[in-house]
Amino acid sequence: MLVPIFTLKLNHKINPRMVAIGKYDGIHPCLTAATQAGKVFIHNPHTRGQRPAAHRLSQSTQDSDVSLLNINQAVSCLTAGTLGPNTTGHTLLVGSQTNLLAYDVHDNTDIFYKEVTDGANAIVLGKLGDIQSPLAIIGGNCALQGFDYEGNDQFWTVTGDNVRSLVLCDFTADGKNELLVGSEDFDIRVFKEDELVTEMAENETVTSLCHMHGSRFGYALANGTVGVYDRTARYWRIKSKNHAMSIHAFDLNADGVVELITGWSNGKIDARSDRTGEVIFKDNFSSSVAGIVEGDYRMDGQIQLICTSVEGEVRGYLPASKEMKGNLMDASVEQDLIRELSQRKQNLMLELRNYEENAKALPGVSEGEFKMGVIPANTQLQTALSVRRATESQRAHIELNISTPNETIIRAVLIFAEGIFEGESHVVHPSAQNLSGCVRVPIIPPKDIPVDLHIKAFVGGKTSTQFHVFEITRQLPRFSMYDLSVDSSAAEPTGKVTFSINDRPQRVVMWLNQNFLLPEGIDSPDITFTALRGGLLRIKMQHSGEITLRTDDIDLAGDLVQSLASFLAIEDLQAEADFPVYFKELRTTLTEVDDFHSVHQKLTAAMADHSNYIRNMLVQAEDARLMGDWRNMKKRYIELYDLNRDLINEYKIRSNNHNALLSRLKSVNQAIQRAGRLRVGKPKTQVITACRDAIKNNNINALFKIMRAGTTSS
Repeated sequence: MLVPIFTLKLNHKINPRMVAIGKYDGIHPCLTAATQAGKVFIHNPHTRGQRPAAHRLSQSTQDSDVSLLNINQAVSCLTAGTLGPNTTGHTLLVGSQTNLLAYDVHDNTDIFYKEVTDGANAIVLGKLGDIQSPLAIIGGNCALQGFDYEGNDQFWTVTGDNVRSLVLCDFTADGKNELLVGSEDFDIRVFKEDELVTEMAENETVTSLCHMHGSRFGYALANGTVGVYDRTARYWRIKSKNHAMSIHAFDLNADGVVELITGWSNGKIDARSDRTGEVIFKDNFSSSVAGIVEGDYRMDGQIQLICTSVEGEVRGYLPASKEMKGNLMDASVEQDLIRELSQRKQNLMLELRNYEENAKALPGVSEGEFKMGVIPANTQLQTALSVRRATESQRAHIELNISTPNETIIRAVLIFAEGIFEGESHVVHPSAQNLSGCVRVPIIPPKDIPVDLHIKAFVGGKTSTQFHVFEITRQLPRFSMYDLSVDSSAAEPTGKVTFSINDRPQRVVMWLNQNFLLPEGIDSPDITFTALRGGLLRIKMQHSGEITLRTDDIDLAGDLVQSLASFLAIEDLQAEADFPVYFKELRTTLTEVDDFHSVHQKLTAAMADHSNYIRNMLVQAEDARLMGDWRNMKKRYIELYDLNRDLINEYKIRSNNHNALLSRLKSVNQAIQRAGRLRVGKPKTQVITACRDAIKNNNINALFKIMRAGTTSS
């Protein structure tokens, strides 16, 4: 059984997912974590008795080994590592919703302190692509930004939603790091510098990512799912009723391959095989896990796995010795495994007995023998998908029809599908009076993504007490929520995107058949759909290869362009676009951003004036007290009370103004990303970069020209 080699009790609470380890003097590893009240603590048991200088860093009154770094605002992320080219020690990086601090802990000085308008929800430190210097990359309000050692902005791009997790990994196996981004729109995106390489759709917010080895990485979702990908292929995943607070890659059983270590909200820590997800080690804290890191904390040449809880408990584990290999868990866990295997044995014995009884009933199948579950040899499960418009009693949906070709009935249907059903599964169990050989299931995909429907059906005779389980997998096409019949009441779309390809129309028809629910016999790429979520979609292709997509939904247009380019293996695609309704809304949003910025500056100036006024008032009140002038003292303190109340009200106004500004900035970043998704490859990257430059220069007309034409020169 594997046990901790050291345990510490720190007198500081630790914020979840905000734990790092850094060698700030280049030698001694120090545990670093964000704690309450806008502080970061640094635990350094190696140099006791050395008190820090003044500035930001101060000694903790509760623990002599702990120094406190005052950030004076809520910390949202932190990390530590090598940022500068000529620095001996690691740099500590602390992010908040408004700023990023790079701090030299050893010299107790700021390296840089940058304002980040999009906030910093997640941070990673390292080399990206061909960029020479290491970058501190932060993910915030739909944006990614990278700073070098001097605080220069070396990298910027936009992503689909608020960023929640980041990791650097050689995803494409080209010897250079790509950036993996997990966000609130359930996607894991892979960036080669500012170019989007690929994306994987999950079914919840991606809260954590960690690099395993090679192109393999672990992930955790907000619904308690953890798993491992190798590039775009998911190896395994498991789901728990608890939340995964932290994941880390560490070779705990000393077999030369790292395991996925997960810390859970109920205090459990487990290590799982990167290949199968099998648990090889478990332990428990008395409170939720805050973070998991690794380092040589005992300075004895051996790397330990270091786990922390939110209450400040720290445990260190060494990899298993040769004698212990394969026996990391205690006897009680082995007993649980024996009980589980016994239960499985019992279930298999029961299943075998049912088969034996069925075998006895086979000669000359009769109605009485049908009760034993015997069914005709030609029984098979048939499925069909069809588009259904909205009615008075039911929303628009895709109908999944599951049927059998003979007199057998379907007793129950179980469907597993990611991102469609709550809990990922749906059970249809008709009442005894309504049993038949056909079951219809309405499906409403929330987004345009391809989904595998894993179907299990219980099939038997009308009087059966035992049933056969049929399993079948059917894929729901990406653009299934589009009906070929045209709604005459729908308005003609004003938005459009136009581009040219060097492919035959038949190839576009193949793409249509693969991605839409179409009847047989469609042989032309000129087609019109009614979107079940509202509006029309028209696709038209000229003999010259020019394709025009007409829709008022810019997201749908971007999805169609990316899907078609992927199908036709197009690496670079330029496009011209115009979405009058959306662009009008964006122009209004940009005006609001300017207004909110102006209000923010006025409120900041007013608060600075009030602060000076308070200082003067305090001095006057204290002077009056010392001189025994109680009347004036009381008057000054009443004025101070009124001023304090005004300051609190101003703070509430500032807070509301800031939240509204963040919301508008998110919309602007999403608009840039949407404009980029109308192109592919280099034209996409150029549009995103040019849009950002236009916003920096406050050139709104140039921004819309870029979004429409794709380049500033057009």
